[in-house]
Amino acid sequence: MHTNKFFLYLAAAALVASGIAALSGHLPFVPPLAILFFIALAVAFQGYAVLKGFSYTMVILASFTAAVSYPQYFTKWGNFDLSTLITPSIQLIMFGMGTTMGIKDFVGVVKTPKGVFIGVVSHFMIMPLMGFTLANFSGFEPEIAAGIILIGCSPNGMASNVISYLAKANVALSITITAVSTMLAPFVTPILMKLLAGTFIEIDAWEMMWDIMKMVILPIAAGLLFNRLFHGKVTWLDRVMPYVSMFGIAFSIVVIAAAGRDNLFSIGPLLLMLVLIHNVTGYLLGYWSARLFRLSERDCRTVAIEVGMQNGGLASGIAKEMGKLATVGLAPAIFGPLMNVTGSILASWWHRKTPKD
Repeated sequence: MHTNKFFLYLAAAALVASGIAALSGHLPFVPPLAILFFIALAVAFQGYAVLKGFSYTMVILASFTAAVSYPQYFTKWGNFDLSTLITPSIQLIMFGMGTTMGIKDFVGVVKTPKGVFIGVVSHFMIMPLMGFTLANFSGFEPEIAAGIILIGCSPNGMASNVISYLAKANVALSITITAVSTMLAPFVTPILMKLLAGTFIEIDAWEMMWDIMKMVILPIAAGLLFNRLFHGKVTWLDRVMPYVSMFGIAFSIVVIAAAGRDNLFSIGPLLLMLVLIHNVTGYLLGYWSARLFRLSERDCRTVAIEVGMQNGGLASGIAKEMGKLATVGLAPAIFGPLMNVTGSILASWWHRKTPKD
């Protein structure tokens, strides 16, 4: 416990020091102090059961801060373009997802078909339409506006399962909705993008379908096969893969944030506000769409989280395959860290309110 308190004090000291540096005009000291603040919190949170689930959020924020502060280290290493690693990292994440999946993840479709149907349909209706509405009102250049629609058309974020657990929601339903929406993504996402984002930029639905198949279906299928053949035989993989997935998501966010840094600085505050509206509206409308169909409180929380949280990593991979990482990939790069923050806050609030049903 003493170690955790030390890192809490370190985080507080870093926060105060960064504030003093900013006010006194010593701006070069602010980014490293901010990064230290988030990392110290991430370590400190590990020692508290209630806060442990928020450690990854702090790591993401530290990574994002580093990327926009020192982009030269996250775009190229010599002549090697780091963005070329985004697609393989997404494939590795999806392989990891496949190794943890089995028939049990789809049994929920039979056990709670109503909840799964409402969760998946609400997700693929609310978020794309909200994204389209916000993109039209944004006034951004077409490619950046299309990125807002892209994050809306993406499947559920894998972080939603952790957030559902922290929020005392229905984790089994959360896992099933995530699995179903991810498997539907190669077919649903390109069609939605063609219909909605096609008014902003040229969308090749067939090419996008193949790109998502490569990033989602093939790696998950390989993961499922691996799980089938080696289940219980490679125990170290079960322990390692969650960390590999976390690294892959953080890596994608860092590279995109660094690549789109100039665009971020010019339109950052407005884009941040629109992404926040998109995310929070997803939680709100998701919750009330489930309430409308008389789902239990636990299931309503689950649907809210599943609707509001998107697979930013996959959206980033699609933007990379489109060759528009610094523009179309910008909204997904912001959405990822932001949804971890808002999801953590929502989970913390719900955690204190045990569902009566």
